[in-house]
Amino acid sequence: MFTLNCKGRLLTIDSPIVMGVININNDSFYRGSRHFHENDILATAEKMLGDGATILDIGGQSTRPGSPQVAAEEELQRVVPAIEAIQKRFPHAFISVDTYYGKVAKNAVDAGADMINDISAGNMDDALIDTVAALNVPYVLMHMKGVQTTMQQNPEYGDVTLEVLDFLVQKKALFQSKGIKDIIIDPGYGFGKTIQHNFTLLKNQKIFEMLDCPVLTGISRKSTVYKTLGTTAEHALNGTTVLNTIALLNGTNILRVHDVKEAVEAVKLVTSCQFQA
Repeated sequence: MFTLNCKGRLLTIDSPIVMGVININNDSFYRGSRHFHENDILATAEKMLGDGATILDIGGQSTRPGSPQVAAEEELQRVVPAIEAIQKRFPHAFISVDTYYGKVAKNAVDAGADMINDISAGNMDDALIDTVAALNVPYVLMHMKGVQTTMQQNPEYGDVTLEVLDFLVQKKALFQSKGIKDIIIDPGYGFGKTIQHNFTLLKNQKIFEMLDCPVLTGISRKSTVYKTLGTTAEHALNGTTVLNTIALLNGTNILRVHDVKEAVEAVKLVTSCQFQA
């Protein structure tokens, strides 16, 4: 069981939970996750919460392979109004902001966000880590090899599992020394990794339990699913559910997904099976 302090509210994870993705951009790899208008954002948030999401993850720019970097000011203009609207309509929801900018993190938390989800492990903005420590909110620490514009250009590892683990061990120690108390671990599926690297990490995911942190898996509709099946992101829901189920069996505590209902059902079935066993 894990307990996260979200600005004085405790988020207890005693069984796997689901994080729903709401992207405020027109560039994310899965078209179904793109939202701009407040009514659409609120309707999506309502459906996700109704379907069982515990956390809503709000992102203002695409981090798909090769995507261009969006400036902090533009990202702010996208995410802050969305977070304010969601927090006002659904005050009991837990909100995460997907950013690597310290300025965005600060303004998002002031607007109502409860945690920071950073793809860069603090490597893309020197101000981010001290900002998160000062905000005293949970932080998602993710592994990414390279940067988003180049990360999928022939990534190589000697042993992908051990290299990702070593990276996360070192970063966790650094961030704790900076004062960040609640850390969530994300192996970074699809970020500087081939399809085979992703499958290897998924197979070996239980190793990350040694970090004594909640483990987040974000593999929803990604190319590992749709390229393996010879389809598209739009038709990758069934494959996503299969890999989410494997992730749950291998120790995932948080599923980050585009399709909340199906992920919640996977959690219910896996936990029921484990309880009966």
